[in-house]
Amino acid sequence: MSAVDATVAPADLPQEPGLGQGRIDHLVVLGLVEPGARVLDVGCGDGSLLALLRDRRGVSGRGIELSREGVNACLAHGLSVIQGDADTDLAAYPDDAFDYVILSQTIQATRHPKVVLEHLLRIGRRAIVSFPNFGHWRIRTELLLRGRMPVTEYLPDTWYETPNIHHCTIRDFVGLCRLVGARIEKATALDASGHPMRFSLPWWAWNLAGAQGVFLLRRGSGR
Repeated sequence: MSAVDATVAPADLPQEPGLGQGRIDHLVVLGLVEPGARVLDVGCGDGSLLALLRDRRGVSGRGIELSREGVNACLAHGLSVIQGDADTDLAAYPDDAFDYVILSQTIQATRHPKVVLEHLLRIGRRAIVSFPNFGHWRIRTELLLRGRMPVTEYLPDTWYETPNIHHCTIRDFVGLCRLVGARIEKATALDASGHPMRFSLPWWAWNLAGAQGVFLLRRGSGR
């Protein structure tokens, strides 16, 4: 693949007084969402991202979470979240029901990532997807030199305990976007320390140096 197209604007961290520290991938997502938007967070976990969007962007937020523990944590924070499965329950949502549908660090744990991504693009006017990059140089080195599945800050589980069933790289995801006809509006890779890589680089460079990918997508011709 060629260098990042000039029309694909890089995602960046929002500069807001009093924002404080938090998961940087959540802060990147925060910078992609317009104030007051209708948001569905799929696989919302304990609701920390949804709460951030509610408090900082005033969004009308909903969530889906598979685990009962996660749902309970969300409800305890006053969030509107139901228990559900991204692989089976997204089909029930109508077209264009939300301005943004977010899938944060979850696509690699779904059984049918292509179908899930197609639903995100159907349900939302835009989709935001973040995921750990299995093409990162540390993962490659661990496999090459030690011959073992790596355990890292962003992939903390051993191979026999991990929920990740589809090991996706940034280049894999770009290829999937092309396949489903998604247009990449903004995209960035986060380095091993969690900070955005601020340079326009070829996809292969992001694929090698990026520990995570964050993409803002909409329906349209793929790149």
